[in-house]
Amino acid sequence: MKPDSQNVTDYTNNNTIFMVWNFNNDLDVKDVFSNVCKLIINLNNSANVRFPVSRASCVMGIGYEAWLRLQLPAPLPKELANFVPITGGKHTAVSSKGDLHFHIRADTTSICYDMAEAIADILAPVATCTEEIHGFRYWDSRSILGFVDGTENPHGQDRELFGMIGDDDPDYKGGSYLFVQKYIHDLKAWKNLPTEQQEKVIGRYKPNDIEMSDEVKPSNSHIALANVGDDFKIVRDNMPFGNMATNDMGTYFIAYASTFSTVQKMLTNMFIGSPAGNYDRILDFSTAKTGSLFYVPTFDMLDDFS
Repeated sequence: MKPDSQNVTDYTNNNTIFMVWNFNNDLDVKDVFSNVCKLIINLNNSANVRFPVSRASCVMGIGYEAWLRLQLPAPLPKELANFVPITGGKHTAVSSKGDLHFHIRADTTSICYDMAEAIADILAPVATCTEEIHGFRYWDSRSILGFVDGTENPHGQDRELFGMIGDDDPDYKGGSYLFVQKYIHDLKAWKNLPTEQQEKVIGRYKPNDIEMSDEVKPSNSHIALANVGDDFKIVRDNMPFGNMATNDMGTYFIAYASTFSTVQKMLTNMFIGSPAGNYDRILDFSTAKTGSLFYVPTFDMLDDFS
């Protein structure tokens, strides 16, 4: 990770809190936003000193409408816009409002809780938290569906290459596009599938996480459609979550990318299909409930905003 960049390239941690906040109407939010920027810098600096082995961090992203309302610099990051729904023949990647997104992670839950509380203390008078997901590491980085999640993630220096904006947008270099979706799984239907059929939906063998050969892997499997080439990758930090009382069992999909167009291509393949109609079979068991795009500024930018 570049020294001035927020922690978008770290690997998945054991505990995560994701929060989406929307500013309330008819309120002056600039001073509060300034304080939030100061807080994010403080939280990260403090975590590095107090909990150096916990890999604790808090990443903040800013949505398109919030950017305009706060009168942040123009021109905007080249691909920052409201996410437009992608509607296929059967499934839709929905769009949902998001002014600020917080990605809090640490080895211990206590650190995540304290960071979330500090953010809420500042934002609550002027904004509403519309999404709060407590994610956890499930076994060996598997989703609740039972398959390892994130095997295709880039590693080493490639995480910066694919996860952070480069020279093509110099004013925003070192930042990142952040896209999130909350998926709810139909676990009853999923568990009724024999393991062999589940493997064909994903495109990998369940016990050992080995990808099927092209001759065996169905063209509508998740792996076949979500992977759009070695030159077009993203940094995923997906986390499972679950609530037994409400039966909300799912995956919080979170992607950091140097270009949002890469994410868009993946979603188009999944929801519309390649070719059209050959949509991602996993969508028959996983429903996207949200979809929001943000820009993650560098720490220098956060300092300027404060």
